[in-house]
Amino acid sequence: MLNRLYDRTLALADHPRAMWALALVAFVESSVFPIPPDVLMIPMILARPNRAWATAGVALIASVLGGLLGYAIGAFAYEGIGQPILAAMGKGDAMEQFNARFNDFGFWAVLAAGVTPFPYKVITIMSGWTGMPILTFVATSILARALRFFVLAGLLRTFGAPIRTFIESRLNLLFTVFVVLLIGGFLLVKYL
Repeated sequence: MLNRLYDRTLALADHPRAMWALALVAFVESSVFPIPPDVLMIPMILARPNRAWATAGVALIASVLGGLLGYAIGAFAYEGIGQPILAAMGKGDAMEQFNARFNDFGFWAVLAAGVTPFPYKVITIMSGWTGMPILTFVATSILARALRFFVLAGLLRTFGAPIRTFIESRLNLLFTVFVVLLIGGFLLVKYL
C-alpha cells in the first residue's frame, strides 16, 4: 500500500499543477495544516530535478505567506478570545512576562522552527500572539524557510538518483521515522 501511495505521489509530482498543490500545502502548513511541504517537494524534485530551485522557491514564498496568516491568527484571535479569559483568571501579568521572554528569543525560535521538523505553525501563531515585530518575523521566516527548502532542493538535485534508490529500498523505514518525528514534534509542542 505504501509503495502505491509513493508511486502516486511521484506521479502527482510530475503533474502540470504540482506547483499549485505544493504552494497550497506550504501555505496552510505554516498556520493550520499538520503535514509539511517536504512530503510533496521531495518527489517533485526527484521527478524533475531541473526544477529544483523553482520548487524550493514556490515552497518558500507560499510558506512565508502562510506564516503571515499564522501570525495574524496569533495577533487577532489572542486579543479577541485569549486575553479576556486570562485576565478573568488573574493571569494577565504572567502572559506579559511570557511575551517579553519569547520576544527576547523570538529570532532564534522562528529560525529553529523554520529549519527543523518542529511545527512551524506553532511559532508563527506565537509570534503574532506575543507581538513580535513583523519585520523580524518575516526576515527570520524567509531565512529559515530558504535554508530548509533550498538545502533540501540542492541535495536532491545533486544526489537525486541515489537518494531515490535509497528511498525506494527503505520506504517503510523512512515512513516510520517520518511519522515518529511528526508525532514527536506534536508531543514536544504539547509539553513545552
